[in-house]
Amino acid sequence: MATARGLRHLLTCSRWRRGRGEAPQSRALAAVVPGVSQVDNNSDFLGKRPHRRHPGILHLPCVEVPPALAAAAQSLLLESSMPNVEKQVQALTNYLWSRRLPVEPEELQRRAVHLEEKFLENPDLLQVEEKLREAVLRALRKTTYHWQELSYHESLSLVYMAARLDGGFAAVSRAFHEIRARVPEFQPQTLMDFGSGTGSVTWAAHSAWGQSLREYMCVDSSAAMLVLAEKLLKGGSESGEPYVPGVFFRRFLPVSPKVQFDVVVSAFSLSELPSKADRTELVQTLWRKTSHFLILVENGTKAGHCLLMDARDLVLKCPHELPCPQLTASKPLACSFSQAYHCIPFSWNKKKQKEEKFSMVILARGSPEEANRWPRITQPVLKRPRHVHCHLCCPDGHMQHAVITARQHGRDLYRCARVSSWGDLLPVITPSESELPLSPAEDPLGVDKEA
Repeated sequence: MATARGLRHLLTCSRWRRGRGEAPQSRALAAVVPGVSQVDNNSDFLGKRPHRRHPGILHLPCVEVPPALAAAAQSLLLESSMPNVEKQVQALTNYLWSRRLPVEPEELQRRAVHLEEKFLENPDLLQVEEKLREAVLRALRKTTYHWQELSYHESLSLVYMAARLDGGFAAVSRAFHEIRARVPEFQPQTLMDFGSGTGSVTWAAHSAWGQSLREYMCVDSSAAMLVLAEKLLKGGSESGEPYVPGVFFRRFLPVSPKVQFDVVVSAFSLSELPSKADRTELVQTLWRKTSHFLILVENGTKAGHCLLMDARDLVLKCPHELPCPQLTASKPLACSFSQAYHCIPFSWNKKKQKEEKFSMVILARGSPEEANRWPRITQPVLKRPRHVHCHLCCPDGHMQHAVITARQHGRDLYRCARVSSWGDLLPVITPSESELPLSPAEDPLGVDKEA
């Protein structure tokens, strides 16, 4: 496990490296949320770039799976001749999106004891141990979410491919784009994908870094999924030449602790594990296998967000990485991203484009560099006449609803805010609390300073 100094958390901290070590120009302070905090707007942050390409822009235009992958997926589905594919795809999509976390054994035991005590208080109930146990089990089944592990056999793997191949490709493409945009000099040579499924991570990584990557390790417990992923790489056949060279398939993680990869990815896999203990063990193992970047992606739901925050806290374990303000709010929200993508033209896809909503965490090894700390936009930007609404996750651990105007905040920042999107960084610097001490009476939002 790396120390706090050895980590650079790209997603939550929203850090940005200084450009070429130039001295900052004059700065103008402007209150984004009066009485809560101020932003330090560096008037030189644009350089010679236009506003629509300001250095906080991270969103990715509408992505499309490689034509070879789309053609292979269509061919395999056509050959399978599965009945009612559209209904199966819709049912699986709904199930995966509505899936919640499995109840932990300790919590299940606590509920069982509570129900038993409640039944024992009823004098009319015949207190026979066997009948009492049956009553408790019946009540638990009615009141407890039934989490079930999915077994991806051949037909279910094909349904998953039809349902999730293009959306999964879009989500991991956005994660890779984040790294490329913020660390352009990074050129990975090896990648491991845990829970590789249909292999969308391999295709997205190849699209992002091309010939730089020489080895891909795909790990999945389902033999059927591995076979399907290999067929997709070979154009839908078992004997063709792989579209991406250097891809290896395994059912288990490499045992040797010395084996590391430049990039390690786990996309939509933590939610497939039955307990927190299993997830903890996996995250620790994946971090040990990481030499540069660990990328974790889940559905953009509260359950998916909670999984990622647990994993983040497990890896970081240091005081300067603050709790996610979305979870510490009075009404916790899921922190998510949205990525547009072109749908694979299956017969049931009436829309040409869709939006993939997902949560992600990117963790990096190495010493933190001196950085401009810019807040991240966490919701769609609302553009109104002469003002812009931005919901920001700030490096001081607080959420802010900022109303940006040209008159109050300057023309450059106002125009940058208007062209920014969900997931971008707003190029402003929030002074630390030591520079702007606030008493509880001065804080109209009632933000918890202990967070």
